[in-house]
Amino acid sequence: MNDKITLTQPVISLKGVGEKVAERLQKIGIEQVQDLLFHLPLRYQDKTRLLPLGSLRSQQEGLVEGVIKLSQIKFGRRRSLLCHIEDGTGSLVLRLFHFSKSQQQQLAVGVRIRCFGEVRSGPSCLEMIHPEYQIITDDEIVPVDTDLTPVYPTTEGLHQLSLRKLLKQAVVCLDQGSLIELIPDEARLHPVADTSLEQALRYVHQPPPDANVQQLLDRQHSSQRRLAYEELLAHQISMRQLRLQIQQHQAPVLVGEGKQRQALLKQLPFALTKAQQRVVEQILTDISQPRPMQRLVQGDVGSGKTVVAALAIIETISAGCQAVMMAPTELLAEQHLHTFKVWLAPLGINVGWCAGKQTAAERKQVLIDIKSGDIQVAIGTHALFQDEVTFNNLGLVVIDEQHRFGVHQRLALRDKGRRADMVPHQLVMTATPIPRTLAMTAYADLNVSVIDELPPGRLPVTTVVVPETRRDEIVTRVHAACKEQRQVYWVCTLIDESEFLQCQAAEKTAEQLQQALPELRIALVHGRMKSADKEAVMQAFKQGEIDLLVATTVIEVGVDVPNASLMVIDNAERLGLAQLHQLRGRVGRGNVQSHCVLMYHPPLSQNGQARLSCLRESNDGFVIAQRDLEIRGPGELLGTRQTGLPQFRVADLMEDQDLLAVIPEAADHFLATTPDRADALVARWFGHKIDFGHV
Repeated sequence: MNDKITLTQPVISLKGVGEKVAERLQKIGIEQVQDLLFHLPLRYQDKTRLLPLGSLRSQQEGLVEGVIKLSQIKFGRRRSLLCHIEDGTGSLVLRLFHFSKSQQQQLAVGVRIRCFGEVRSGPSCLEMIHPEYQIITDDEIVPVDTDLTPVYPTTEGLHQLSLRKLLKQAVVCLDQGSLIELIPDEARLHPVADTSLEQALRYVHQPPPDANVQQLLDRQHSSQRRLAYEELLAHQISMRQLRLQIQQHQAPVLVGEGKQRQALLKQLPFALTKAQQRVVEQILTDISQPRPMQRLVQGDVGSGKTVVAALAIIETISAGCQAVMMAPTELLAEQHLHTFKVWLAPLGINVGWCAGKQTAAERKQVLIDIKSGDIQVAIGTHALFQDEVTFNNLGLVVIDEQHRFGVHQRLALRDKGRRADMVPHQLVMTATPIPRTLAMTAYADLNVSVIDELPPGRLPVTTVVVPETRRDEIVTRVHAACKEQRQVYWVCTLIDESEFLQCQAAEKTAEQLQQALPELRIALVHGRMKSADKEAVMQAFKQGEIDLLVATTVIEVGVDVPNASLMVIDNAERLGLAQLHQLRGRVGRGNVQSHCVLMYHPPLSQNGQARLSCLRESNDGFVIAQRDLEIRGPGELLGTRQTGLPQFRVADLMEDQDLLAVIPEAADHFLATTPDRADALVARWFGHKIDFGHV
């Protein structure tokens, strides 16, 4: 091994790394020594102080010491060894499921033991399950650790101890001053950016004994924040690069003569709001350019995104290209199909349908019609991605409720329109309002438009929160609403992850309501019904032939029944705010005062109370989204598993909103002053893993 190791050397040059270990390290993106330095601790274990047993709380991790007062084998579903320890301030149970005869003898009454682990609530008192432990002889003084112990993300066959040893070697390389600072002074727009990169890395891998433990555990230390700043900047720049890459492609110039658009506006029973007009203008300007549009339209429930999409589609057809609109569920896709037929058929535009549940013969015909261009607008679900779907001349891709789709699915759909170096324009829509700072990070490769006003005459929905114990009163209220010729939704939320159990619960609720209200016309709709049956029930509800519709959350998006003025949501505490807000948006679509009842099963947690009262107090999707973000984090709001948001190493979209606020401007300065460093910065943080932005 060389005496001097440099940051760009392969990790195999480190002590203790052979072929096998190098392969495992490669799995987690570590190839060079500097990759190790940017492999940051997930968290820290604090073994620097002993905690009194009496001070422990459930879910706390810590180091404790005590004397074993009772040691016994407990037989239940699983045999376990229980050791009760005390230290004069309180007691704790250590539970081992896997133990040997010698361990059992070793952990005897009267033995002093030091343990580290997570405290949990047990059947009778607090417990640690399989803690790390050491036996301490009476006269022995065992010092505690002087430093925090970092815990790293790892992979099978790669132990924490090995990673820590390798990082010790990598940190030594920092002494050689070979780590390049890539952020120019102009792009340091936040005080945390003033810490040097070398200082920050050294600190997070080897926190000194006097480190502010709590700050590090809370990920709020200035060194962690300095790294988060650089990571967010790298992400922003990578998204900008992707945007530029997309702009290198050609897109069809879509300029129609406008007659068909005017004709649609004339036949609509309402006028567009100022916000809708503004967003339509932005889209028409985008698609008239020879570069691909990449636009996200955010609009609260009921703000009228569909008509905006329809106007963009008409312009596309008028300019001689095809358009495609994709929705996440058959129910929503069918609703779009119905709406678009009503709007577009009178203009002589042929709308077709492509979904998973078509017969082979129907599907064959649809594929022929899409390929020949006879179908000018194709509407469907993810069935549109399949290889056999080929378009004649695709100019515009519209994706509704975009966060429901995996990135690769969206990519596949855009590639359907690829001809030579031509790609279609892309419009993505969401009714999940995303707080501005988050949208600027999550969708930095998209232009964002917001429809921020509701159509005139819409009355805000009043919302009440009631316990399940008042169910009878709610049933009476439902009866009264139906007597006034109004219609009602009763939503049964997830009782269990299983769709089957969810549908069973809905069926049972429908039966109970039918017994309680025999004179009402009650129907049921859930995810396991055949598409045609669902459509028939929804159609009947829409036409006023059903008084009370019992449904699972399949009605979350897009269903439009102006006469429905009351919604009851059962087990409301089980849903996130954004989803509850979406559901509530199904009422309040007419010109009569509408109500939503959030029924919960007591007791309600503090978190649950905060969520439900937020809905009671606000009808503004952006306020609710911000609150949802604070309560549940961005993963839930954006469906991170799918959005292609990278899993950040240090940055936290929730905690680091103050950094997010300055990052776009910092990226402007970075690219203006040091564009040649952009690739190095992105590679440092994301390696070659970013390929999701072609979407």
